[in-house]
Amino acid sequence: MADVLVLDQIRKSYNVGTPVEVEVLHGIDLAIRPGEFVALMGPSGSGKSTLLNIIGLLDRPASGRLLINGEDTTDLPDAALTKLRGHTIGFVFQYHYLISAFTAAENVMMPMLVDRGHPDRQMEERAAELLDRVGLGKWRDNRATNMSGGQQQRVAVARALAMDPTLVLADEPTGNLDTASANAVFELMRQINRERSTTFLIVTHNMDLARQCDRIVEVVDGRITPARQPPG
Repeated sequence: MADVLVLDQIRKSYNVGTPVEVEVLHGIDLAIRPGEFVALMGPSGSGKSTLLNIIGLLDRPASGRLLINGEDTTDLPDAALTKLRGHTIGFVFQYHYLISAFTAAENVMMPMLVDRGHPDRQMEERAAELLDRVGLGKWRDNRATNMSGGQQQRVAVARALAMDPTLVLADEPTGNLDTASANAVFELMRQINRERSTTFLIVTHNMDLARQCDRIVEVVDGRITPARQPPG
């Protein structure tokens, strides 16, 4: 089975062609296997956000190859990248970015609606199934503004799973939550990973959470340091 994600000598520069051109990623090599649960760590300014944008097909590298499920994305046009991203990658952010006027179910349906253009019964059933899965079945008709921070982030996790992605990218998904809610959201993602073999790459500054991942990838000054296995 092909690796879910392969980065081969990925480089990225800003202000290209100007006197202040700077390279922020220096030949990144990384492979993530199907079903892995990986923490991505590094100090501020290390290149994590730039790397995550490239992995999420939101930005293109200056050079190198990026493969998703064995497909080389290097020469894909923007429309093909958008389609690939929508069908294979789910996103969970530090802030949930729910639409406050929408119900929990409507928020979960959004990726499917963007893909298909109109709502249908199948979308509604999928949203209900996912909200049940994250423990919010009874709240499916609640507006986002009437939910706690932890509940809203659970809706965001359900939304990330709407298209049944191969890879979920989570950028500080517990950063805005209290400790109890953070642990609950993290454990929810871990449980989904174990039950469905969904691959997760989680950016976090929380070493306690990182230690519960399969391995830790650390980015320092635009380079990946030698791989670390969580203790224990």
